Amino acid sequence: MTERATMVPISVKIAYTLFVALLVPNYWRQYGPANFLWFSDIALLMMVPALWLESQLLVSMTALSILLLELVWNIDFFFRLIKGVSLIGLSAYMFDPKISWFIRSLSFFHIVLPLLIVWMLHRLGYDQRALLWQTLMAIVVLPLSYLVSNPRENVNWVYGFGEEQQTALPAPLFVTCLMLAFPILVYLPMHLLLSRIFGSRG
Repeated sequence: MTERATMVPISVKIAYTLFVALLVPNYWRQYGPANFLWFSDIALLMMVPALWLESQLLVSMTALSILLLELVWNIDFFFRLIKGVSLIGLSAYMFDPKISWFIRSLSFFHIVLPLLIVWMLHRLGYDQRALLWQTLMAIVVLPLSYLVSNPRENVNWVYGFGEEQQTALPAPLFVTCLMLAFPILVYLPMHLLLSRIFGSRG
């Protein structure tokens, strides 16, 4: 067995896979299939093959996709938890009593998943190709999010930031702006940072 094949303990692979297998049908029933277009949910699913294949590229793509956004989610969540006041409402559903505690507890993956990704980057290194492939994914996912979701769900903020639907721009133009903003404002800075910290090991 090669060294690369033992980079991730089998116990981690099995535990993570079982958690995702538990989450998917419950999330599907609670939120519907469009919810899985959220970048965080895509990253959650993508980490299953990333772990089993020990894929530097897949791990790196999830890192670009969600590390910065999950940091914002965690700040919002813990600020609300400690202060009782929401900063931007990104984690507001975690405090919604109409949603069962079990469903909300599954969403604690937003805390664990970034830590797992960073740990995997430390073990595997960062793949420079991730910037291109994650950008291509965003170009597909963002228009699809607009086509199959609705303003109430506002998957990946394609209808505007916050709870109110944006009206400043025509909807197609706003989605196009997002398709430019994610690669330039989110992915590129993370790409440069992760390249510097973790380098490339393959």
